[in-house]
Amino acid sequence: MFPETSTERAWTAAVVVIVVGLVGGSLLFPDLVYGSFIWQYFWGPVYADAFNAACAAWNGGSPQLYASSSACEAAGGPTAYPGYTLVSEVGYALTLIFSLVGVVFLLRRLELGEKISFIYPLIPFMLFGGALRVVEDAMDAVPEGVEPAIQYPWNTLLISPLIYFTVFFITVGALLLSVWAHRRGLTETLEWPLAGLGTALLVGSLGYLVFLSVSTTYVYFHPIFTVLTMGGAFAIAIGLWIPIRRRLPWMASGTPLLGGVILWAHSVDGVSNVLALDWGQELGLPNDLVPKHPVNRGIIDIAESVLPESVASVIGTAWPFLLVKIVAALVVIALFDEEMFEEDPRFTVLLLIAVIAVGLGPGTRDMLRATFGI
Repeated sequence: MFPETSTERAWTAAVVVIVVGLVGGSLLFPDLVYGSFIWQYFWGPVYADAFNAACAAWNGGSPQLYASSSACEAAGGPTAYPGYTLVSEVGYALTLIFSLVGVVFLLRRLELGEKISFIYPLIPFMLFGGALRVVEDAMDAVPEGVEPAIQYPWNTLLISPLIYFTVFFITVGALLLSVWAHRRGLTETLEWPLAGLGTALLVGSLGYLVFLSVSTTYVYFHPIFTVLTMGGAFAIAIGLWIPIRRRLPWMASGTPLLGGVILWAHSVDGVSNVLALDWGQELGLPNDLVPKHPVNRGIIDIAESVLPESVASVIGTAWPFLLVKIVAALVVIALFDEEMFEEDPRFTVLLLIAVIAVGLGPGTRDMLRATFGI
């Protein structure tokens, strides 16, 4: 029975302590623990985003939505804005790492996840996560007087960070179904049915967005963004990874093929940002899109403050984010050597899955937001 080992028991105890601490603190000090921390940085942004508001004020436990930035600035007490903050991103990163340990225990029980080949059938689920988030973005684009297909509170399941849990549980369900089918002798491997389920979910999400683009006036179709993003990402990955494998074999020792996939995934994120943020209007959008994450927003702010306006107007200010993504991906790739796989293959594989997902998920969302003009 779970927990079985001392490590599993320690992890379970830590989960219980954290949950009890947050719940207990919220009950004893609702304004301080829940209002000023949990609500302001985690649930409040989701709540404001669900109603497409500029912000939401804690208001002593009776949240108040505001439609303008000036009203948000005048609101008293903890105020939450849609999107991420540095506090929330750190919290999500720690939650991700902690959750990966629990997934290792699950895979250990299922005797899965020791080989890199386990990663590839999960890539469609990462693309599906980005596409599903754009489905919710499309609900925000619904004009006044038109009822969105997905409304509160169900739309919160498609808003960051809850969408990560939604996609996670869908993926786990697909994995368990694939394991069951394989062990019953219905399929020769579990990878093909797993990849098939993820692809079906991805196609369904994309199909719904295409349907909206031809049946509504608030969703459009600009395939040039997808073509250029995927083309650019593949060009970067192939153009860098082939010479790296030849001239710096130590960097590719642990991930000879997967390193190129990691580089491609993060290039998707970088290229999609460059195209949507700097060249959106030139490629057919009414306006350039705005960054959704504090990291790329901060990098762009630095570029705008350093580059002369005459230069920035020609080359843009989002390209430094692409360079940062490429360099970060190469640094991470170099860390995954053969020794890591020998010491703990399952945890190493899960870390690699997370590395790909944090590039491909947001990148797919940015790419599809531009593709469908949302």
